Amino acid sequence: MYDPAMTTVSASTARATLPDLLDRVLAGAEVTITRHGSPVAVLISCDALAAKRASPAIAAAATLRGRLHDAREQPLIDAPGISPERAEELLAEVRRDRSGR
Repeated sequence: MYDPAMTTVSASTARATLPDLLDRVLAGAEVTITRHGSPVAVLISCDALAAKRASPAIAAAATLRGRLHDAREQPLIDAPGISPERAEELLAEVRRDRSGR
């Protein structure tokens, strides 16, 4: 079925009809440019490009939101940590290293 929003043109035709192709893109069309019959580029509007780039970020944010929700439901684990004495030793070591600069 012919879709007027989808256009395929050769590189030489694209070169010759660029203003018309840009008008089509502004109207919402996507234009595929081919070289020797193989697609090499697609002209799309800036808004369409922004939407395509946003999709993975939105999906990642949804995944993160789900993980945070799941983590809130989990009890905190009493994992072994460092003692206050060891923490002070490490801080003293860092301070010594910084003062030696």
